[in-house]
Amino acid sequence: MDFVKIWEQVQPIIIQYSLRVIGAIVVWVVGRWVISLIVRLLRRALMAREVDPTLQKYLGSIVSVGLNVLLAIAILAQFGIETTSFAALIAAAGLAIGTAWGGLLANFAAGAFLLVLRPFRVGDVIGAAGTVGVVEEIGLFATTLMTPDGIRTFIGNNKLFGDNIQNYTDTPYRRMERTMQLANGVDVDDAIERLGKAGAAIPGVLAQPAPLIGVSDYTLSGPVLSIRPYCKPADALAVQASINEVVRRVSKEAGYPAPEVAYVVRQA
Repeated sequence: MDFVKIWEQVQPIIIQYSLRVIGAIVVWVVGRWVISLIVRLLRRALMAREVDPTLQKYLGSIVSVGLNVLLAIAILAQFGIETTSFAALIAAAGLAIGTAWGGLLANFAAGAFLLVLRPFRVGDVIGAAGTVGVVEEIGLFATTLMTPDGIRTFIGNNKLFGDNIQNYTDTPYRRMERTMQLANGVDVDDAIERLGKAGAAIPGVLAQPAPLIGVSDYTLSGPVLSIRPYCKPADALAVQASINEVVRRVSKEAGYPAPEVAYVVRQA
């Protein structure tokens, strides 16, 4: 067996494919650097124009994914693979995947509509799809919320967009409401005055609009007072907890009796 002749025949092939492997590595390294540079420049340009942070992340993700696909095609071209047929293969695979995973495409489209219509932004407190929390990110397919009890929740964009969305941050103030059951015989005017003074001292309660306190209902136990102070959206949870404490403290300081149902039985 003449190894010299075999080496002479194999050597050009080895050199050819070695050069292609080296070329593919170079294309990969340079391509990844260029992609990261383009994404950074895009984000800087968007930040300079004060574009919404949510839109910055969304556009950055789309550009990064698209450029990485082009980079993969360029690397395959280094090995002599016909990129046109490969592109057709990607299109066919995309159509098949799109048919099978229609929900993902719906989430993608809903995410685009969320960015265009902007019912909320990153950092807003919203309620949607049965969840209340702070918006951390609007992704390509899902939106991330952080709930008040510290649970990170991912909601599909299509489900989120198709549900009622309550944006608690988009308004200058919120009205909180708590009730206080009074016993029969308690001086209602005295209770309203005490609650008004104590409620106005709660940190975060706004002077304007003024808090509303009044009788909202009557039960067998006695009248029911509603305490409705206004506060900034960020102070809502703290103000709500403080109202409960005010109701407890006012009842204790005034010596109000515990509400109870009393019946009068008359015998004919």
